[in-house]
Amino acid sequence: MSLKEIAQMVGVAPSTVSRVLNNTVSTCASPELKEKIWEAARTLNYVPDINARNLKKRKHDQEKKYKIAIILARFNSLETDPFFLELFQSIEESLFSHSCTIQLIENTEHKNFYELKEVDGIIILGRCPDEILNCIRKYTHNIVGIGRNPTSYKMDEIICNGKTAAITAMEYLLSLGHREIGYIGDCSSESRYVGYCETLIDRNIPLNYNYIRSTDQTYDSGYKAMQELRQQNITAVFCANDISALGAFKALSELYPDADIDKRNKKISVISIDNISKSQTSSPLLTTVSIPKEDMGRMAVNVLLDRIRHNHSECLRVEFPCKLIERDSCYSL
Repeated sequence: MSLKEIAQMVGVAPSTVSRVLNNTVSTCASPELKEKIWEAARTLNYVPDINARNLKKRKHDQEKKYKIAIILARFNSLETDPFFLELFQSIEESLFSHSCTIQLIENTEHKNFYELKEVDGIIILGRCPDEILNCIRKYTHNIVGIGRNPTSYKMDEIICNGKTAAITAMEYLLSLGHREIGYIGDCSSESRYVGYCETLIDRNIPLNYNYIRSTDQTYDSGYKAMQELRQQNITAVFCANDISALGAFKALSELYPDADIDKRNKKISVISIDNISKSQTSSPLLTTVSIPKEDMGRMAVNVLLDRIRHNHSECLRVEFPCKLIERDSCYSL
């Protein structure tokens, strides 16, 4: 299968396909075009010509082709959560560049991981329950977890601490004068919820449980939670992830349907975490705390390969910083 066939399928030049698949220029294509090219490559079962690539680079690549499994710990499919879908795309590109293959993608609902005995390593997306992790470890200890919640060094992990991101979001809302701040997201052992609560407590602001909505962090649950919270006396809401915030936008748009009238003083400020692609095109543009998904995905692959090759034995944690992205969805009081 050639790059030309993928190019014809997507409708771009072969050179663009080559740059995307080899990740040589990060700005060579939009995220949407990149995904189309990768989808075409998966559909056509494209495998890079390693010999040709090495000849061009004038070096011989003796890298072993490892089989990798992806475990979805918090959701049933990649389409459920745009954050983890974008994270997966980074992982996929990096695995591809190392001549690795994705043997299977499985979620934790089945709890039947017999096929894992066929893989060389595992990448877990999201917070994994201990009982599931213990089951996975029966097959291999070549495991890397990636997400927003650190564990107690039970495996190698790549994180951007959700608690830190939540504190960053909350401090920003407080700097704008907000004190009546709602929360939409998971409340069960969730670092982002801990960050929300601790920030209010540190500022001597009482927790109002009427302002808190525990959800599964999806678009629909964000919409429903915002419908309920807009009846409360809140001036702002912190959503645990962007997709929940986009659902909240829908509920708020029904409350303030006329975009031509300045109702800024009556609007509810919305902030979240992730900085997914959709947050950059929403209306209003979503203020969010960015998680460096591409860097985290590449680092997860590098750490996993290092583990597979027995280059380290102790469990390690690599923590990336978060960054506030100020846009249009938060207002000063």
